[in-house]
Amino acid sequence: MSKPAAPLKGRAARLARLMPSTGPSTAARTPFVLLVVLLLGGGLITLLLLNSALNEGSFRLSKLKRDTTELTDEQQALQRDVDSRSQPDALEKRARELGMVPGGSPAFLNPDGTVRGNPVEATAPPPSPTPSPSASPDPDAPAAGPSGSPSPSGSVSPSATEPDPAAAPSAENSPPPTSPGR
Repeated sequence: MSKPAAPLKGRAARLARLMPSTGPSTAARTPFVLLVVLLLGGGLITLLLLNSALNEGSFRLSKLKRDTTELTDEQQALQRDVDSRSQPDALEKRARELGMVPGGSPAFLNPDGTVRGNPVEATAPPPSPTPSPSASPDPDAPAAGPSGSPSPSGSVSPSATEPDPAAAPSAENSPPPTSPGR
């Protein structure tokens, strides 16, 4: 086997005393190892929490982008609807459905109270004749002609569709038409 080590003498003994011993000294290493393990564990947990927070923010951001896209699409659809209803022909059609008629030339009030222009009551143009259906009229509801008897074509005479002038408000009771300030 091996011989026991001989004690060192002289200069070698002095050097050996300066060098740390090679024997097991676990008592001095334990706090250092615990500190390194705790630092690594804390770093990993911090990294995990940071990654979770970033993922949550990413999901929220994608949801907000999707909501923004949906709202932008809805806004554009509403704007198209407003644009289509704001076109002059659509406005005219809707006004006619409501019973409005063109006003003609406007009259204006001067600051001193005098009227500039000639105020005239707006009148509806005569209705255009609508084509009557070629099928026979309903036997339960015959149309009346000018004399009160059913007409041969089954249509109502134009005189029956004209408004009664006595039912219309008189020009003296209604104010003259006005337009927005110019």
